Amino acid sequence: MKRNLIISLTLILSIVFLSESNAQLTRSTAKVGTTVAQFLKIGAGARAIGMGGTYAGISDDIYAVYWNPAGIARTTGAGQVAFNHANWLADISYDFAAASLNIEGLGTMFATFTSLGVPEDKVRTFEFPEGDGRVWDAKSLAIGLGFARMLTDRFAIGFHFKYLHEGIWNTSANGFAIDIGTYYITPFNDMIIGASISNFGTKMQLDGRDILFNYDPDNNPDTGPNNVLSKYEMGNFDLPLTFRLGLAMDVIKYSSFRVTTALDAVHPNDNTEYLNGGLEVAYDEMIALRVGYKSFLLRDTEQGLTFGGGINYQVAPGFSIMINYGWADFNRLENVQFVDLGIKF
Repeated sequence: MKRNLIISLTLILSIVFLSESNAQLTRSTAKVGTTVAQFLKIGAGARAIGMGGTYAGISDDIYAVYWNPAGIARTTGAGQVAFNHANWLADISYDFAAASLNIEGLGTMFATFTSLGVPEDKVRTFEFPEGDGRVWDAKSLAIGLGFARMLTDRFAIGFHFKYLHEGIWNTSANGFAIDIGTYYITPFNDMIIGASISNFGTKMQLDGRDILFNYDPDNNPDTGPNNVLSKYEMGNFDLPLTFRLGLAMDVIKYSSFRVTTALDAVHPNDNTEYLNGGLEVAYDEMIALRVGYKSFLLRDTEQGLTFGGGINYQVAPGFSIMINYGWADFNRLENVQFVDLGIKF
C-alpha cells in the first residue's frame, strides 16, 4: 500500500511538471536558436554518444545523471566516479565529471560538473583589425547535486539540481535548473521505459561592465548632462528544456553475450522533435561495441551516424575501471570524438 502511494505521488509530480512545462514545450520552428546555455544539450558519456544518444532507457551507470537521473539508482557497489572529455566543434573544449555514492536504505547521492570553454582570441576593432592588445574568451559552467532512489524493485525516480553560469569576456549570466527522471522495468522481457525532463528552470540574462556606456541625451557636449552612465537592455531567455522518452531491451542475452537495442524520442523546446536509435553488443560485460543514429527526423540537422566501443575491466573484486570511446558525425562540421574514464567501487 505504501509503495503504491509513493508511485502515485511520483506520477502526479511528473504530470505537474509536464503541465507546467507544456507552455515551453509547445513551440514552432521559429524558436530555433532562441534558448541560452546551449552547452547543456551536449551529451555526456562516450557510451551514450556511441549509441546515438539513446540513454533515457539505458541509464544504468554514472552517466545516467545527465540523461535520466532515475537510472543511477540501479547501479551496484558503493559508487562510481567518471570523467568525460571531448574536443567539440571549432576547437571548443567540453568536459563532464560526475561522482555517485550508494547509501544503503536511502538511495544514491551524486554530484556533477560540466564545463565548456572557448579558447582566448584577440579583441579586434575597426581601428585595430589585428588586435588592440586585449584578449577575450567565453565559458559555460554547470554544477549539480542530485538524488535517486528505487521506490520498488522495478521503479525509480531521480532529481538533479543545477547551478548554471555563462560568461563572455566581462559579461555573464546565471541561472538554476532541475532535471527529473523516472525509470521503470516492465515485466515484458525486462524492457525498460525511461522518461526525463531536463533543464526546467529560470530564465538567464546577461549583465556586466561590457554592456555599460556613456550617453549624451541631447548629443551636445556644450549643453545639458553629458556622459550619463547607461546600460544596454538585455533580454531574458529560456533554458533548453528537453523531454525524453526512451525504450531499451536486451534482445539477445546469454551467459557471456548480450545485444541491447534502444530508442529515444526527444522533444526540445527550441527545435522539432526527433528520434535517436542505438545498439550495443557486449561480450562478458567486459568488451562492448556500439553503433547508433542521432537526430532522425530533426529538420536541417548535421548529426547522424555514431559508433564507439569500451572496456570494463575488473581490477579486483568490487573495483573496476571503465574506458569508453565515442564518435559522432556532424556532416559539414566534420566529427566529434568523446573519451571517458570511470571507476566503479
